[in-house]
Amino acid sequence: MNTSPLQRQVEKELHQYFEILNGQKPSELHDLVIGQVEEALFRVVLDYCDGNQSKAAAYLGINRGTLRKKLAQYNLA
Repeated sequence: MNTSPLQRQVEKELHQYFEILNGQKPSELHDLVIGQVEEALFRVVLDYCDGNQSKAAAYLGINRGTLRKKLAQYNLA
């Protein structure tokens, strides 16, 4: 299987998360992971773009309105 370094890191972190759960059932795992990854993604891309939201939105492949909505959702605005 040919996986990217990012995918391998995510898999490693998820395995650690399940170890921490110690047999307990996870709850709303999809929302948890997407929220964690998405918030970090927006923070890093915005930093990479020196706060330029138009450039960040273009890099992310989303429109600026969607970016602003997400930044507000994660209190990054």
